Amino acid sequence: MPLPVQSSDMDEPLGPLPREFAAIMRPELPGLLKEIRVEVTRAYPEYAQLLNGPNATAIRQGFEQSLSAFVDRVADPGSSTTLRDELLRTFGRVEAYEGRDLDTLQGAYRLGARVALRRAKSIGRRYDLSPTLLLTFADSLFAYVEELEALSREGYLEVQSRAGSAGEALRRRLLHLLLAGTPLPQATLSELCDQTGWPLPDEVTLVALRAPAPEFVQAGLDHDVLADLGVPQPHLLVPGPLTPERRTMLETAVAGTQVAYGLTVPTAQAADSLRWARRILQLVDEDIVAAAPVLDCADHLVTLWLLSDPALLTEVAARELAPLNGASGNRRARLVETLHAWLTTRGTAEQVGDALGVHAQTVRYRLRNLEAHFGDQLDNPERRFAMETALRALHLHGTLLHPAE
Repeated sequence: MPLPVQSSDMDEPLGPLPREFAAIMRPELPGLLKEIRVEVTRAYPEYAQLLNGPNATAIRQGFEQSLSAFVDRVADPGSSTTLRDELLRTFGRVEAYEGRDLDTLQGAYRLGARVALRRAKSIGRRYDLSPTLLLTFADSLFAYVEELEALSREGYLEVQSRAGSAGEALRRRLLHLLLAGTPLPQATLSELCDQTGWPLPDEVTLVALRAPAPEFVQAGLDHDVLADLGVPQPHLLVPGPLTPERRTMLETAVAGTQVAYGLTVPTAQAADSLRWARRILQLVDEDIVAAAPVLDCADHLVTLWLLSDPALLTEVAARELAPLNGASGNRRARLVETLHAWLTTRGTAEQVGDALGVHAQTVRYRLRNLEAHFGDQLDNPERRFAMETALRALHLHGTLLHPAE
């Protein structure tokens, strides 16, 4: 790879990084990302909380994009940074919502740059890179950090310009703390509630909205509803359960925007309610839950439960259906389909045949095959329950006939 090697000429002007340097940097990104996250969360504990809060996905994407976009630019100076730019503006918005100034975020950016520079020095020794190249990298890196800071400043100032009062910022701060997923000191919570004039309820219901949330939503909400509408995943917190009056208010306020209602939970579990509501919207995107303007988690509890951990579902299904691994693809698919119908209906061969659209004699033949494969496992209530649960989940996910894929 034609990269500069050791040179005694330290006075040559610094130019752009050679494109070939991207090939050296790219394999380092996953490890560098982890190292930066460790260093930043150690130095700034507030970011550790954010990485477990409602904006965690956008923050992680921003970290990844910030690093990969730098490498992409080295490889192709004309590469697009549209996604990175918006995510970096989101960082600034989050800082404004959290009530912090930009010094903390800027400090985190610069700490990340120092970690990257430390790794670059290690790479330089490994590849015997020239001091000039490493100086060029450092110069490019800190110029890049200034670019990131400018983008985040745009998002920060955008939120500040929209904030109608200090009270609105405090209400958003309160909402973020309630969703942080970590126990809050009662004194901190009580102080914020007093400052905002918001009585702390025993129960809350969270509502997830499709982005972007229309500007008119805020105006239609009851005064005690906490809202964060400018983030990539807009959401609302409604004190107490969703009474008919509350539902009417919400449907009017968010008209034209798809929403999902979480379950009513104790206030300390607010993050769970929001997680379930967002999961329903995700299941709509995956064509598992039928789309509707308003979705309610209460109508999809079993689906949420069965599909709460797709990786674990795959593992359970693989273990429970392992006796069929020796069957050919089509034969295995028919046996899985018959097992699912039999476990679901617990009916006669005729009833299972009606469900599958095949003759009862065919069902009896397949059931004998299943008994040959599973033996006395089909007589064990615990194993039957595990099989039925896994097969129901696979059926919901549309992978019933191909559970190993």
